[in-house]
Amino acid sequence: MQARSKKEAQERVDQVRSFQRELGVLEEEGLLSLSAEQKGRVEGYHDTLVRGLYEQYDVDIHEKQKQYSFGMVITSFLGAVALSIGLFFLFFQFWGLFSTATQVTILTLLPFALLYLTYRLSDSETTGYFTKIAAMMALAAFVLDLMMIGSIFNINPSPNSLLVWALFGMLLAYATDTRLLLGASILILASYLSAQTGTWSGMYWISFGERPENFFIPALVLFLIPSYISHERYSGFESIYRVFASIIFFMPVLILSNWGYASYMDFDHDHIEMFYQVVGFVVSGAGVYVGITKNWGEVASSSNIFFTLFLYTKFYDWWWDMMPKFLFFIIIGASSIGMLMLFKKIRTAILREEA
Repeated sequence: MQARSKKEAQERVDQVRSFQRELGVLEEEGLLSLSAEQKGRVEGYHDTLVRGLYEQYDVDIHEKQKQYSFGMVITSFLGAVALSIGLFFLFFQFWGLFSTATQVTILTLLPFALLYLTYRLSDSETTGYFTKIAAMMALAAFVLDLMMIGSIFNINPSPNSLLVWALFGMLLAYATDTRLLLGASILILASYLSAQTGTWSGMYWISFGERPENFFIPALVLFLIPSYISHERYSGFESIYRVFASIIFFMPVLILSNWGYASYMDFDHDHIEMFYQVVGFVVSGAGVYVGITKNWGEVASSSNIFFTLFLYTKFYDWWWDMMPKFLFFIIIGASSIGMLMLFKKIRTAILREEA
């Protein structure tokens, strides 16, 4: 089996380690016994396989390595965000000291310099941590570039800049296999699509956030992308698309289920809120079902979270003012236990179907 991404390579190594542990248990129980020749051939094959995957993808071979790798992921995430924010503040701190020609030169050269740094790092390191930090900074520099040049030459803001930023970020994300960069680019792309949706109704594009329904089309587009574009070579990209699509859909529904005045619909606010409450329950419940049947764990989990939020929000509307607070929280706890029992039954039913 040839691994096509670091995720698949890590799964293959974990599979090998699980097999070795299970083989040891079976031998101890006397249920299986390999000859010395067979055992040597298996161990040799596994050693060669694991060594090759480690050299190609820098996967974690031991459990302690996984712990350190998790810490490195968190550190690289914080470093990328901090350096990107610091880049913005650095420009604004000293920007007035430069002439217009110097400003334009810096803005033009900086994204290309960081792109080159990203390329060199990706070509020299196997872990990808420093590459991803450089890529995130390159996106920040590109965003800053268009913003500052527009300010220098007094160019009217346009939603097209959001599209350019999103495409640039996605190209970098795919080139460096960076989920953080993909997530940032998805949010920018969703903002662009929402702004375009708002302009169709005559709204000025900057005000797209005033109508949460503008985000429904972007959510649908993002959710469908993994179904039409293969992401086998990329680590967790399909999950990123579906998770962000779920959040971009359910958050506006949650807002509209409590503040109906933000809707495009010209009905009584109470009716609008009731409509979106029903939509929230139905779609989140359907999301749990689809996530389980399609083996999309991220969809099932995000839908489950929002189903719970919709449920607890209704509990608050119904009972917060009319009952003692201790009773309210007892009901919340009891409903949580009931949901756990329901999920346990679903889990058991799935196990029976797989048996």
